[in-house]
Amino acid sequence: METTRQNKIARLLQKELSEHFRLQTQALHGVLISVSIVRISPDMSIARVYLSIFPSEKAQAILKEINESSQTTRFDIAQKVRFQLRKMPSLVFYLDDSLDYLENIDNLLKQ
Repeated sequence: METTRQNKIARLLQKELSEHFRLQTQALHGVLISVSIVRISPDMSIARVYLSIFPSEKAQAILKEINESSQTTRFDIAQKVRFQLRKMPSLVFYLDDSLDYLENIDNLLKQ
């Protein structure tokens, strides 16, 4: 069960990461990255960030690039939230494939 503090930090990071990825993907036409959910560990040291990436064919390659540049992303976000957070958690990115799963179920039900 997440505490109120964990939820507040998760919402703050989700908002800032969404803006960060929106600005990054403006140069990549046809790519959309959205932050589905952020989960904070109880000791506030790790943030698990779930991303929805469109188109899903490029998702694994884009996720690999994001994970490789996670320290740079962490630094950029830390600069934006430096007055709200004392310590910036480490960012670990995961692929949120729930939309692909729902699409697959829809296709199976239509058959």
